[in-house]
Amino acid sequence: MENHLLFYILLALIPALETSDFFITPFRNIKKRSADDLIVNGIEIYSMKIDSKVTSRFAHNVITSRAVNRANVSKEVVFDVDLPKTAFITNFSMTIDGVTYPGTIKEKEVAKKQYEKAVSRGQTAGLVRASGRKTEKFTVSVNIAAASKVTFELTYEELLKRNFGKYEMLIKVKPKQLINHFEIQANIFEPQGISELEAQGSFITNDLSQVIKKSFSGKKGHVSFKPTIDQQRTCANCSTSLLDGDFTIKYDVKRDSPGDLQIVNGYFVHFFAPTNLPNFPKNVVFVIDISGSMSGIGIQQTREALLKILEDIREDDYFNFILFGSDVHIWKDTLVKATAENLKEAKDFVRAIDTRGMTNLHGGLMKGIEMLTTAFETNSVPKRSASIIILLTDGQPNEGVSDPQAIQANVKKAIQGRYPLYNLAFGYGIDYNFLEKMALENKGVARRIYPDSDSAIQMEGFYEEVANPMLTEVELNYPENAISDLTQNNFKHYYDGSEIVVAGRITDNDLNSLTADVKAQGAENDVTFSEQADVEETAKALQEQEYIFGDYIERLWAYLTIQQLLEKRTVAQGEEKENLTAEALELSLKYKFVTPLTSMVVTKPEDNEDKAAIADKPVEGTAKAAPGTQSYPTHSYLYSSPSIPSLYTSVDGDPHFIISVPQKEDAICFNINEETGAVLNLINDPVTGIRVNGQLIGDKRVSSDAKIQNTYFGKLGIENKQLELKLEVTPEKITLQKGRKKTVFTWLDTVTLRQEGLTVIINRKKNLVLSMGDGASFVIVLHQVWKKHPLHQDFLGLYTLDSHKLSERTHGLLGQ
Repeated sequence: MENHLLFYILLALIPALETSDFFITPFRNIKKRSADDLIVNGIEIYSMKIDSKVTSRFAHNVITSRAVNRANVSKEVVFDVDLPKTAFITNFSMTIDGVTYPGTIKEKEVAKKQYEKAVSRGQTAGLVRASGRKTEKFTVSVNIAAASKVTFELTYEELLKRNFGKYEMLIKVKPKQLINHFEIQANIFEPQGISELEAQGSFITNDLSQVIKKSFSGKKGHVSFKPTIDQQRTCANCSTSLLDGDFTIKYDVKRDSPGDLQIVNGYFVHFFAPTNLPNFPKNVVFVIDISGSMSGIGIQQTREALLKILEDIREDDYFNFILFGSDVHIWKDTLVKATAENLKEAKDFVRAIDTRGMTNLHGGLMKGIEMLTTAFETNSVPKRSASIIILLTDGQPNEGVSDPQAIQANVKKAIQGRYPLYNLAFGYGIDYNFLEKMALENKGVARRIYPDSDSAIQMEGFYEEVANPMLTEVELNYPENAISDLTQNNFKHYYDGSEIVVAGRITDNDLNSLTADVKAQGAENDVTFSEQADVEETAKALQEQEYIFGDYIERLWAYLTIQQLLEKRTVAQGEEKENLTAEALELSLKYKFVTPLTSMVVTKPEDNEDKAAIADKPVEGTAKAAPGTQSYPTHSYLYSSPSIPSLYTSVDGDPHFIISVPQKEDAICFNINEETGAVLNLINDPVTGIRVNGQLIGDKRVSSDAKIQNTYFGKLGIENKQLELKLEVTPEKITLQKGRKKTVFTWLDTVTLRQEGLTVIINRKKNLVLSMGDGASFVIVLHQVWKKHPLHQDFLGLYTLDSHKLSERTHGLLGQ
């Protein structure tokens, strides 16, 4: 279940500055209201078009950008696109002066070998992939000669999910300069008929609102946005573009019946979204982490979210709170009904929640499961009710049962498939893969909550998605002798405003019609639905060529199948995992999807030699660090990268730098190659008095196949002159000096130290959290390797949270 169901594009086709290593777009020294208005650093982007065709919720999107080098020397052009995390890239090409350089999709290991071979020739640079909350970035650059033209074309596909009763397509528009021909075209075809369609933009002025054209009739809907150059200007005489923000399209379909069956070219899809059903009363157990690492913004936003959720709980719901630090604390001995009196008492309890101790995640979860189980066994909750467990945590289990595999096994055994487990991962100091696997094993999902000013809204938004269960134990059945390769067809809950989608392949070539039978438990009684589709009638949709792209149902089936195989692969082991991997890889290659198992190899001309680059599908929660290290949210630029929150910078690994660009959901990415022993100035803020330095260490020896020695941070120092604070951290010890008092800790210690304007939390053998009043917070992560490893040694990673609280005068490798 995605937090936002969207169709999300960030567009930036930008000339790179010759005077900087970073990715910056200048808007200075440009003549007003002339042809020069369209030229930045010698490059004119004369056309940018987003062409989207949505057929039966399946979106096929083509982004085309055209540029010309108006300078009399060669220039670099950068094509930058943000895609939805749920999307798969299917094609990319660039055409330079009539010659096309296509991307080819290959198995990841094959692409990796090609990449490494090119690296050995000194010819290759990887595509930098950085992820925002909702997006993944695709970036490619190319040098073009004077007067040359280049056309970039990227295609991707995704299945739009229904959330809160609507399908939402969110296009983030950011061309960063005036464009002669800028256009968004969205054509929607829904065989059920379109019931509503709206379009708006966060950057739309009164004048621009007239430029948005939208219409729908019957099965077709159309949205276009085509501003002139003058309409793009931030002011009458300005050369900058006001096209900077979200362009949103929302729609829904007519629902004359609970569902809709469609059949095209031997494949079928079944959309099931009944309306006007009574909601189940629900039983909710909130299992909340109150360990020391949740102090500050974490617990503050959690309290705020829970208070808002209590406002929305219905009077026939039952609920309770389980808090876990070192110990487990419960609000009430049993689940209680949401009466006015109980809700008032609950709000008082929530306002008083504070942090303490370590992270006994296992104890908290097991207590929550036990409480739900007891409630049903003692009939203290309605027999017909929907139960869910919502876990919120920000750290690694380090008290009680702390082994992730043991926790997963115990939780699965205790739940026994009776209710879904939803895991919310707050921030980055947590093993996201562990939470995701545990949720999927128990018919739930995992979701990352980004540590930012809107964390409470993120938590509330997730709760709203699961707040209104209408059906439980939903099973969709089809004639066994007529279909095969069915996607998931049983679901624990159906929530109001969502939609269940099942697809499959038809094996009976003589089939004239297909029948679907749906069985489920309703709030008042068991319910059944039956639907039928005529093969010839649904095939008529192919006649609508203007709105239809190819065998869309077959591609929808492949997309859905791959997504579900990858989910199953997350929890599988051994031979089962190998078989799921092979099946997902085969489909990814057949339908040309860039998935976590495949890569797109992009070949481009560079100084008369081919230069290959690799585009990969990032995976939430994965990390690339030295072999044998603990996982943490490090960022890999060759093969995958996890999500980056909007206000988050880091240096980790060999050392890879991520610098977020505030307000832009974007990031600058770069590496530093220095000798071991070098001291790097990472942050220096003369206003707040904060300074951060790091000293490099290397591998124990240079491996035989390495061109240069890998380097990591072996020592980090943080100083705050205003607080008279000095902190020095190595993989062996932690030295804290406040004023004249010096204290030495080891990584075997568990410490929570609070003084005026200062909080230091040491999570044993995991990480150190340093918060300095209203200033920026830092997390230092300990990466440990096997002590007898022939190459690698322990090293540190630095993560800067709330970096917007540093002053504008901040400099240093991260600070600047």
